[in-house]
Amino acid sequence: MNAQFKKGVLELCVLVLIHQKDQYGYELAQNISKKIEIAEGSLYPLLRRLTKEEYCTTYLAESKEGPPRKYYTLTPKGKVYMDFLIEDWNHFSGYVNNLIEEGVGNE
Repeated sequence: MNAQFKKGVLELCVLVLIHQKDQYGYELAQNISKKIEIAEGSLYPLLRRLTKEEYCTTYLAESKEGPPRKYYTLTPKGKVYMDFLIEDWNHFSGYVNNLIEEGVGNE
């Protein structure tokens, strides 16, 4: 998949996954990578920004495999922002799909 496409939707994917359940960074990377190949280096700066902008908060939880993990959880402000991004994405992808169908349908 095109790198610019992935970069544009990564924020939305992260918010949706955190909304489903609180997750730590590596877990998020694994869950996103199941559908979209991403570099972990692009995820952590995004998580820091989402936390700074108060779309999510963090807490530490003990881990059976090592040190405590930093979990991310969606805030009410983050839920509103996620809903906005979903609506935006649905409109955008609908317009693109229409253009593709019109363009391919005219061949």
